[in-house]
Order: sequence, then structure tokens, then C-alpha cells
Amino acid sequence: MLDKNKVKLGIAPIAWTNDDLPELGGENTFEQCISEMALSGFTGSEVGNKYPKDPEVLKRYLDLRGVQICNAWFSTLFTSEPEEVTIENFIKHRDFLHAVGSKMIGCSEQGNSIQGTMKPVFDEKPVYTEEEWVKVTQGMNKLAKLAAEKGMKVSFHHHMGTGVQTPEEVDKFMEMTNDDVYLLFDSGHLAYSEGNAEVAYEVLRKHIDRVAHVHLKDIRLDVVNKVKEDKLSFLEGVKMGAFTIPGDGLIDFKPIFKILEDANYEGWMVVEAEQDPAIANPFEYALKARAYIRENTGL
Repeated sequence: MLDKNKVKLGIAPIAWTNDDLPELGGENTFEQCISEMALSGFTGSEVGNKYPKDPEVLKRYLDLRGVQICNAWFSTLFTSEPEEVTIENFIKHRDFLHAVGSKMIGCSEQGNSIQGTMKPVFDEKPVYTEEEWVKVTQGMNKLAKLAAEKGMKVSFHHHMGTGVQTPEEVDKFMEMTNDDVYLLFDSGHLAYSEGNAEVAYEVLRKHIDRVAHVHLKDIRLDVVNKVKEDKLSFLEGVKMGAFTIPGDGLIDFKPIFKILEDANYEGWMVVEAEQDPAIANPFEYALKARAYIRENTGL
């Protein structure tokens, strides 16, 4: 069983209101979201688009509910903008997260990402040139040092529709970055990319020593297969229900929990399962996810 003194459980607000598709959950308020997170038994949250931008205001709302910020998405633009653009944006983001007490900054290279477009997510994903690999990895090495100035870490989020999506791309990214650049392991994105759960186990096992943040995400394989066959976009897949909570899809999470346990993992596990909240009630699904984690980890 995982150690409750070392592993904390969070949930992402994207189940209530989707940052990429604001029409999904547009009716759900910030206070409803964080209240239902707390009622479901989660103590951590990532940052959503409806969260207050003032750290003191945000922290006051969260403290009332016993919830803390554990991470927030940051888009790097190393492949499309001068490096200094990303660095300047990163410092502002870092300082905001530091002010609300987060120790983690999850990054994803979005300079040439297609995840927010209507392009087919499988057929038109970017493939980095060697020059782009160098830009992304050397840039991340610099961000890691900036994070360390505040006692924080950066973790890189491999993601559908980006240049770091497949297991081979994750391996190359890890080889080309320093040891203080960590991996944000996302079970759902790996299973989505390759169409099976085994690949997620393999990547986690291989890079466990540098995994600093975990997204617990499941997929509905029939939907993913339709996205691939019909050449649909990432966002179309989200609306169709490609993602779901642990225990509701393809992945058996017991091997994932065992790898984390054996490695004495310390950090956050965050349920992240963007669906249409009008179809998949976020509070109901949060309760189901929390019960599944409790049953399989003792947390």
C-alpha cells in the first residue's frame, strides 16, 4: 500500500470546467468546483481558468475547504517563440504558484502543438526536428534551475498532439534533459497514444526515479479507436468521452500503484479526466475515483 504520509491525492478542475473547451462546464462555478473536490475527499487541486488570479484570494478560498494547489499547467513555447518569451512567462507563473504554496510546475511544449486545433490528433501530431529537440530540452533545463531558486520542481507533461507523445519521444526527452527536469507521468495520454495500458506501465517503470507528479487518467478505448479511424481532433475526442476516471476505462491501475509503492514515491497523484460535465457529473465521478483509489491503495 502507498504511504499516506508521502502520497497526497488531488483532482483537476478540468472535469468541472474545461480550459480548452470553455463551453464544457461553463455553468459550473469556481466555488462549486473546489467544494465538491473537498467533499469527494481530495486535498489537492490544479489551477483552472475560473480560479482567482490573486494568490491571497485563491488561498483563502482553498484553505476554508482544506484544499491546496499542487500544480498548474504551463505552456512552453520553445519551438515557436524566442526562448526569452517562455522564460519571462515562466517566472511570473512560478512566482504565482510559489505564493499559493505549490512545489510543482507542470510544463508542456505548446509551440507547435495541435491539441487545441481541429487537426487529426494521430495523423498530424508534430515530430520534432533535431534542432527543435535541442530547443525544448535545453529550455527545460533552464526552467528547472529557475524553479529551484524558489525550492520548486518542474515536471514535463507528455501529451497527445505534441512532440513528446509516444514512449520513444518520452525516452528521448528524458535522455536529453538534466536530472532536475522531472516527468509528469500521465497514464491516460500514454494509453491513448499507443492503444494499450502496458505501455504506461513500461514508461513509469523505466523513468520512475524522475517521476515527480502523477496524473491518474483512464481512456475509453472504443472512443480512442474512433478518433483514430475517423481522423478526429484531440478536442473532438474529449467531447466524445475519450477520457475517464481511474477504474472506469481500459487501464488496470494496480500495476501503476505497485510501481509507485515499490519506488517509495513521494508526491501528488492527481485524478485528471476531462469529460463533458453535462454527461459525466464531475462530483459523482470524483466520488467514484476516490473510492477506487481508496480500495486499491489504502489511501
